[in-house]
Amino acid sequence: MTEPTDITSIAPRDKAEILAQALPYIRKYHGKTMVIKYGGNAMTDPALQQDFAEDVVLLKLVGINPVVVHGGGPQIETLLKRLGKQGQFIQGMRVTDPETMEVVEWVLAGEVQQDIVGLINQAGGKAVGLTGRDGAMIRARKLRMTDQKDPNLEHDVGQVGDIVSIDPAVVKALQDDQFIPVVSPIGFGEQNESYNINADVVAAKLATVLQAEKLLMLTNIRGVLDKDMQLLTELTPRQIDDLVVDGTISGGMIPKIAGALDAAKSGVNAVHIIDGRVPHALLLEVLGNEPFGTMIRSH
Repeated sequence: MTEPTDITSIAPRDKAEILAQALPYIRKYHGKTMVIKYGGNAMTDPALQQDFAEDVVLLKLVGINPVVVHGGGPQIETLLKRLGKQGQFIQGMRVTDPETMEVVEWVLAGEVQQDIVGLINQAGGKAVGLTGRDGAMIRARKLRMTDQKDPNLEHDVGQVGDIVSIDPAVVKALQDDQFIPVVSPIGFGEQNESYNINADVVAAKLATVLQAEKLLMLTNIRGVLDKDMQLLTELTPRQIDDLVVDGTISGGMIPKIAGALDAAKSGVNAVHIIDGRVPHALLLEVLGNEPFGTMIRSH
């Protein structure tokens, strides 16, 4: 649990100075879109949940357009266990049979999404929950997953989706009307079937189609760490390839980094992987001048 910071002792003049230092960043990002992937501890620790909601509302109030894309792995796992099902993963992706897909929809589009919407509304914002079905936003097809070691081998991961296209019209309409969109990573196929899509991939693709200024991915680590557990503040495509080959980047980190790199290459100005365990991590990244987490570069 994070300890609340005591700010009552800060003199009014110092508070004014702190706000004034944020002004250049507020001016720089005014009117710009930022896509935020919300996951990890930031989603499960009540104090961090509140910090996150306050950060999102503050960004909206100073004229920045936040779009939240959330995961829900731990919550899905909890409900599967309650139903007596064991979650299975291949190369960082959850194997999703029809029964698991029902659980994914209950948890993501129901419980988790509504919790986030409620938190943001409680903090003074106006959040609206969406899935990929709303406004025909996320069209998907079955993911064909090639084995990382043997390209001739293909894994069947069930109703896991590969994004065909994203139509951001509904997100833009909400943004223009002062709402904060909260997106669950569920897509639909040609036969109206549902697909579970990796939330990092959805966030990256959505940031690309919205031409977002920033893509911010909240995680449970300080950023990308090297073999000696030192923070890598910047990563290029070549460095990423080397880190995957030597196993430094593995499991669930692979789709996260791949999505971040795609977004950076597709014109998203800045892609950051940041520590969601830090109170007010979003504000520290957006309105501060200290390097925070890992920035993914396009070249």
